[in-house]
Amino acid sequence: MRTANPLTRKSLPAILLGVLFLFPLSDRVQGAGAASADELAGLWKAQHDYGPTARGTLIIQKAASGWQADFIGRRLAAREEDHVLTFDLPDNQGGFRALVHRDGSLTDGQWFQPVSPVNPPYATNIRFQSDGANRWRGEVLPLRDQATDYLLLSKRPDGSVGAVIRNREFNMGVRYNADHVVRNGESVQIIGRLRGQDHDTVLLKGTLVDGRASDSKVLSLAFDPPLDGVYNFMPAGDDSDFYPRGKNPGRYVYQKPLARADGWPTGTLDEVNIDRKGIEDFIQRLLDMPMDSVDAMQVDGVLIARHGKLVLEEYFHGFDRDTRHATRSAGKSLTAVMVGAAIQAGLPVSLSSPVYKVMNGGTFPEGLEPRKQAMTLEHLLTMSSGIFCDDGNPDAPGNEELMTNQDAEPDFYRFYMKVPMDRQPGTESVYCSGDPNLAIGVLHRATGEHPMDLFDRLLGGPLQIPHQAWYVSPSRQPYGGGSIAMIPRDYMKLGQLMLNGGTWKGHRILSEDFVRHASAPLHDLNNIKYGYLFWVNDWPYKNRTVRTYAAGGNGGQAIIAIPELDTVIAIWGSNYGSRVTLEIQQGLPPRYILPAVREAGDAKDTPVVPAEYTVTYGRKPRNK
Repeated sequence: MRTANPLTRKSLPAILLGVLFLFPLSDRVQGAGAASADELAGLWKAQHDYGPTARGTLIIQKAASGWQADFIGRRLAAREEDHVLTFDLPDNQGGFRALVHRDGSLTDGQWFQPVSPVNPPYATNIRFQSDGANRWRGEVLPLRDQATDYLLLSKRPDGSVGAVIRNREFNMGVRYNADHVVRNGESVQIIGRLRGQDHDTVLLKGTLVDGRASDSKVLSLAFDPPLDGVYNFMPAGDDSDFYPRGKNPGRYVYQKPLARADGWPTGTLDEVNIDRKGIEDFIQRLLDMPMDSVDAMQVDGVLIARHGKLVLEEYFHGFDRDTRHATRSAGKSLTAVMVGAAIQAGLPVSLSSPVYKVMNGGTFPEGLEPRKQAMTLEHLLTMSSGIFCDDGNPDAPGNEELMTNQDAEPDFYRFYMKVPMDRQPGTESVYCSGDPNLAIGVLHRATGEHPMDLFDRLLGGPLQIPHQAWYVSPSRQPYGGGSIAMIPRDYMKLGQLMLNGGTWKGHRILSEDFVRHASAPLHDLNNIKYGYLFWVNDWPYKNRTVRTYAAGGNGGQAIIAIPELDTVIAIWGSNYGSRVTLEIQQGLPPRYILPAVREAGDAKDTPVVPAEYTVTYGRKPRNK
């Protein structure tokens, strides 16, 4: 699994936070009083909250004069066109969309929050309830626009003070790799190397304001545009979320996951024959993980389900079971599941649907080349469309970075369909986010339903997934290439749905045939087998290997199904852009979780021994 290039519109915050740490490269390192930096040693934290302010209760009412919306103290007129209700707040504070049913009622809607210094444009769903005659009430819950930056300064044996920059939302320290700090009086400089460069430079400048008391020191850093202003780093304590659970976490003791009305039965490790001590030792390993480098593993959550029961749920670094976590490219697998659910529901779409014919309203565009005529929805799900797109090749005209950063075409479907072909569909799989995104477009055009409405009807309702946040294009189309944010327990349900052969609580959502193909090693992609937007691997287990299939995303996100052991593992991380992403996804589970999973007949005292396993990183992207 490759890690997505962070310089895309969907990761706009990464670009902006990069600016925070990138100061003029002409500023060379000025050696000055390294010893005077000793008193800066410790952990510093700055937190920025950008809103959005548009959140809370939304009331929609239909009167004789038309539709009205009551939100954040404003009363606004809403417009209905083709059974779709919309309004926008002034000053680009956000927008609303909902489907008006034939009986005039509302059930679900979407809120479109604007781009911010932290989040790209996202759409979050709204669940409406009747609030009287011709009146409905719902809650607008956009993603919180916060950025949490840490600066760890540590005294080294050689007398210098080392520096580590981490940001838990975007991990910008990977690109702007700090090394040490120098101080001259009140002036402070963070020195390091930009990734790919071979010389030190000044990454960050600041001023120390000393209030004498150790807890009143402030390291004020002045940022360049577009984030003009001074941001204050203050000393952080040992209980900071910089650490998994504080600097001195103590000994971990297993507890059964909390039962909630979300569709997950819960149980204990003992009930499903998983070695408790082996899992406790694994979680302790995560708690004791040193946070002394930018590439230290930052695991935000680990969940395990076996025999349909959730038996482990642990969170770290301030994340919790109610926080929507980014899935990054693990969100691609949701696109495949949506396609399978639409086919099972009998909607007018199939794996053999011709992409350009569907997107053109039922006929091929005049003069369309034969290779594009041959492209089907199934080709998009295996990333074998033949479109000249390779997210690892900056010269490929369909790569994600080019598509999401251009402004000429706000409709990403139209942009991508104009990209030339470079091979016959179905002959070679190449990692490209444009393929699954176009698959969402095919669903939209074939069914006539907005993808978020379709998700709520086919998956969100049956699987009891009430809240999601979708990255959207400038034309407000949900992005099928990744970056949906979901509560970890909810996104893990997709793995259990697949493991169940397509059923959830006795309700069939996917056909067994679709699940079988989606999880099969159909193509080779970067030296790893690939199904329908699921990665397929063989992992060591005891004296054999077991087949796994997974949704995987940048930073360490993974939902892993292991049919032979009737087990689903979910891991969440924040090592975006780091070389340890694959270690989290493909290294930790086979080394530390699988050895604790027992089979019938295994003795209770069978020792748990971490498996010898080398992570497969795949081949380099094509240079076409």
